Order: sequence, then structure tokens, then C-alpha cells
Amino acid sequence: MEQTAEKVKQVTLKEELGKRYLSYAMSTIVDRALPDVRDGLKPVHRRLLFAMRQLNLNPKSTYKKCARVVGDVIGKYHPHGDAAVYGAMVRLAQDFSVRYPLVDGQGNFGNVDGDGAAAMRYTEAKLTEFAMALMEGLNDDAVDFRDTYDGEESEPVVMPGAVPNLLCNGSAGIAVGMATNIPPHNLSEVCDALLLMIDNPQAEIEAVVRKLRGPDFPTGGTIIDSFDTILNNYKQGRGTFRIRAKWEKEDLGHGQYQIVITEIPYQVIKSKLIEKIAVLLQEKKVPLLNDIRDESAQDIRIVLEPKNRTVDAAMLMEMLYKQTELESRFNLNMNVLDSDGVPRVMSITEVLREFLNHRLNVLIRRTNYRLDKINARMEILSGYLIAYLNLDEIIRIIREEEDAKAVMMESFKLTENQAEAILNMKLRNLRKLEEEAIHGEYDDLAAEKASLEDLLSDGNKRWAKVAEEIKAIKDKFGKKTALGRRRTEFAEVQGEIEISMEALVEKEPITIILSQKGWIRCMKGYVNLNEDFKFKEDDVLLLALHAQTTDKIILFDTSGKFFNINASEIPSGRGFGQPLRLMVDLANNDNIAEMFVFNPKEKYLIASDNGRGFVVDENHIIAQTRNGRKIMNLAEGEKAVFCKPITGDMVALVGENRKLLVFKMEEIPTMARGRGVALQKYKEGGLSDIQIFNEADGFKYSRSGGITVETNLLGWLGHRAQVGKMVPFGFPKSNKFFKE
Repeated sequence: MEQTAEKVKQVTLKEELGKRYLSYAMSTIVDRALPDVRDGLKPVHRRLLFAMRQLNLNPKSTYKKCARVVGDVIGKYHPHGDAAVYGAMVRLAQDFSVRYPLVDGQGNFGNVDGDGAAAMRYTEAKLTEFAMALMEGLNDDAVDFRDTYDGEESEPVVMPGAVPNLLCNGSAGIAVGMATNIPPHNLSEVCDALLLMIDNPQAEIEAVVRKLRGPDFPTGGTIIDSFDTILNNYKQGRGTFRIRAKWEKEDLGHGQYQIVITEIPYQVIKSKLIEKIAVLLQEKKVPLLNDIRDESAQDIRIVLEPKNRTVDAAMLMEMLYKQTELESRFNLNMNVLDSDGVPRVMSITEVLREFLNHRLNVLIRRTNYRLDKINARMEILSGYLIAYLNLDEIIRIIREEEDAKAVMMESFKLTENQAEAILNMKLRNLRKLEEEAIHGEYDDLAAEKASLEDLLSDGNKRWAKVAEEIKAIKDKFGKKTALGRRRTEFAEVQGEIEISMEALVEKEPITIILSQKGWIRCMKGYVNLNEDFKFKEDDVLLLALHAQTTDKIILFDTSGKFFNINASEIPSGRGFGQPLRLMVDLANNDNIAEMFVFNPKEKYLIASDNGRGFVVDENHIIAQTRNGRKIMNLAEGEKAVFCKPITGDMVALVGENRKLLVFKMEEIPTMARGRGVALQKYKEGGLSDIQIFNEADGFKYSRSGGITVETNLLGWLGHRAQVGKMVPFGFPKSNKFFKE
């Protein structure tokens, strides 16, 4: 018990948790989520490729089961779940996920529709030429090796990386507190940027980006960002790229056409994209589209059928760009592990410079390794030459001496390696011809040694050699090959196409009916507004008007708010419609006072029941939300009751006290919001009706079943805020003017 007590340590739980979590976070960042800037690989990818190389799964070999590869990776290098390792392997084989696949898969490795790969016991794989180039030099001491997790094997710390894999294939990952998201690029263009930086180490980032151009996604598409946006993204190491699907217009003859989408944005699942468009079509949110079909085989071919031949294809696509993933965004976050293993966000020039420094370091290490091999071989060859010059004595020593090796070393000043090589020489190699071959090989190695030593001593020659290697890679995987051609195009969008309601909705005449209890509906065509419409029990007509399906309908309620709804959204049919409160947030105690079709060129006179009002222009009656827009302020108990379009230069008001006042329209001020000014004074009661007219035409009212036009205005003509005079003889007892 005493020994156990001595081993117990007193620690603070907070500090201990902090240490443990920090350790976990760093492990996630360094060993899982972030790629190395030099080879662009995460540990699982690096171990996967190395294990396949150890299994001799080169491009010219036969395929092996993926289960075999995954088993080796888990057992020797990467002690994690098989699902994670196989998932990483599948992605490296998908030509729609990585720009330059590192794994050549045979079998079902998934597709762009989002279908997963077959189980690893069914699929087979081997390495691609691109992957072999990434690992070129592993046997030449190009990089450091470290022990595996169990100490039984060794694995490379980083790949030599003859190809700039980080930028060519990109990377994505989420760690603790940080993430990375790097798009793929075109190898030829990355090589051009690298060569520029070798020729001019102080090159401006703008010149580098002009060589690099921008991302090149495996699924193609079109990047619609400006060069300035792309430049700023690469300068900051963070930003956003906008990618759109690529489409073309197919002529079907007789004025008919269809739109064919041939490329979709990167990482967009085709089946979900089509499903989304189909849902929008069903919900009638894409009125210009009639149908969608998926005719894809190996290549993508999504067919869009427009509503009719007059539909503008660009406008239809603009609608779909706004509502679907036919336009997507790629969020750039160039967060990588630098050559010291420190995670940080780099600019594009920093990433390229790290790769170049890595390639220079690999070149120096491979050159030194080759020099060591040459020196060792030249040592052996010089021993052979000594043996040929003293062949008889060498034979005698071997036949007669007890310790032939020691005697030869002492007699001919040989090293132990030389003496051992001579003793192991076969008799058939003692021909004169073989001696000449050794002389030739020695001379060749001496010349190569001098060349390599010259390379190591001259920095300019080293960079020239790095440039030569980059050019060779560019020729092998460049734009002249099917794999290397650029897939993603650039097309800067000059401006958004404005989509109007007229374009979205087929223009048809309708009659809109609103009941007193707030039920709204529409009927096709222009129906007589005096018709006996059917309503629910205890409900009657409040307002009715003629409109077009493309119109915007304005509603003015008793609280002084304006609401607007699209005529196309008003329910139609033989029923009673639907409650207006489902379309706008109308308060329980408020009711609709006026309903009319919005005209952008008109001004309106709004007034309350106590005779106050003002003029408002069309810019202030459009509400941006269903909550409406408050324009008229009211006193307690006061209600807004009128909203009349200004169609003349005079206004006539009649109160509940049957007093009539006429004055010029210009006396009423225009306001954006407020309570307004007094239009007519009342000792008792309030405003009953308003009519706006031209002075020459006079005001109208109904009389004995007919219509009376009063052009002699002198009896009632006055100024704003006066009481007015009694209405003319025969004026309706309802105190209402004639309504056309």
C-alpha cells in the first residue's frame, strides 16, 4: 500500500484536461487533417501509396485486391479503421474527386451520382504513373524515413514529390480549431508558375497568378470570378471561387430547342442536383422550365426542356443558378503544414516556394546518394584494375597463402572492399574484354562524378536541374495529354440577368376576390365585379378587382400598413380560397381597407377616418417582408380607410355629416411617413368618401339610378382643412361618390 501511495501524483484536473486535449488537437492537426505542403499528402494517403509501392503495384503490374492493400496499411503503417483507409483509397481513384488520380482502380469505385464504392473485397487497384512520379527517389535517400508505430518497419516522413501534388489534386480536411480546403489546379500551369519563380525568385504574385490562372476542377465547369478576385484569394490564402455548370443550347428545329448541361460544379452530387430541380419544377418555382431528363452515360448530359420556344435560355439558367447547385462556391483555405511541420495559412507564392525548396533538397540528397554509390563502385573497379595488372601474383596468393585477403591488402595497398571483391570475382571475368569494359565503366563514372560534384558546387546549376525536372514532368502530364488538358474554363460575369415576374409567370387575366372575413382567391378571366360571388356562411364580398397573373397586388390595412403579394401566388379554383393572413402578417384587430394593382408610375392619397391624410409615392408602398410597411401613423381609435390613386388635379371629400369640400390636389403634401395633415374638419362623425378628378371633368355621384356629373364647383370649392358645404340635392344617402 505504501509503494502504491508513493506513485500517486496530485494534479489539477483543469490543467491535466488542457494538456490531454491539446495533445489530441495537435495529433489531429498533424497526423490526420492537414496535408504537408511539400507532397500534398496526409499521413493516411502517404502510407497508402507507400504500402502499394511495397507490394509492387506499379502501373505495369497486375491489379491486387483492395482488401490486401488495406490490410497491409492497417497492419504495418496506419493503425486505424479499415473503412477510413479504404475510403481514402477510393477517393484517390475517383477521377471526379481528384484531378490526377493516384490509384488506378478496377471495379466499382462509386460515381458522380453519389453512389458509394463496392466493398474492398470486390475491387482491385494499382498505382498510377502520377503516383509513381510522386514517390520517385524513395530508394535514393531523397527523404528521411522513420519507424512505424510498432517499430518493425520504416516509412517515409514525406514523399520526394516530383509532381506538385498539393496544388494539382488539392486537399480538404477539418481538424480541431482549424480546417483546410485547397482546390485542384492544372499541372502545366502550376509548372509554368514554378518555372517563373525559378527564373525570377522575386516575381510579383500577380505574375505568378497569371501563369497559374486558377483552379482546374476534375468535373470542369466555369469559374465566373474576376482576375482581381482570384488574385486576392491567392494573396490571402483564403477566399471563394464561384463555379457554374457548363451548358449548351441544342436546336431541335422549327424554333424549338433544349438546354443540355454537360459539366457540373465540383463536388456536386448529380442525382441530388436533378432531384432538387425536379422538386422546384413540381412546386412551380421554375415556371420557365417544362421538364428535366438525365441522359448521362459516361459523360454528363442533363437535358432541360423550356416551357415554350419563346423562353430565353440564359434567363432560365440564371433562375436555376440562383436556386440550385448549378452554381456553387468553393471556399479556399490554404492551411497546410510547412516544412517544419507547423500549420499555417500560406499565400500561393509561399506554397510554390516551399515545393521548390523541397525539390532542391531532394536533388541534393539524391545527388549525394548517387556520388556515394559512384565512389563505392569506383573503389571496386580500381581494385579490379589492380588485379588485372597483377593477375599472376593475385592467383598465386589465392592459391598459396593462408590469409589471401590480408596478403593482397598489404601487397597492393587494397582496401577491404577491394580485396573482398577480387576474391569474389568469377574466373570467367578474367578475360581481356572484361578488363576493357571495366576501364570504360570507370571512365564513365569518373565523368559522372565530376558532373555531380560540379552540380553540388554551383547553385545556379542546381536550380537549372530542378527546372529541367519540372519541364520533364510538364511534358509527361501536360496539356498535350488527355489527362492534362484544362477542364475548367473562365468566364467573368459582367452583370446579373434581372428576372422579372413577367418572365417567371405566364401572363393571364384574373379576377381577385377578397371577403370581409379575410379569405382571398382568384378566378380565371375577367369576371363581372357585380356578380353574386359565393362565400362561406356569414361572409360577404369586401373587395374585387381585375388583374394579370404578372401583377403585384397592394393591400392597405386599417392600421396604416401596406402589404404586397404576387397575383400568381393567390390560390385559384372553385373553393373559397385561403385566409389572407397566411400570406401576410395582418394583425387580428386590423382589416383591409383598399386593394389595388401596383402601378410604378402612380402616386396615392391615403386618408384616415377622421379626415387626415397625405400623398405617398410608389417607392414607399412596397413592403420587403410579409410584416408589411408602416406608412401612416394614427391616433388612438383612428383608422386608415382610403388609398386612392391620384388621377386628377382636384379632390372632393364628403363627411358623415354630409358636408362636401373640394380643393386643389396640390394643397396636400407628399410624405414618406407620418400622420398627415387635416383634409376636412368635422364637429361630429368623420370622413365618408373621397374622389379625385380633373377640374374640367367635375366629380360624379349616383342619382335616381343614373350618374350625375357636377362641373360647377363654386359652391363647394375651398381649401384644405375647411368644413365644406352641404352636398348637392339628390346626393346618395350612403354619402358615397360614384365608383367606376
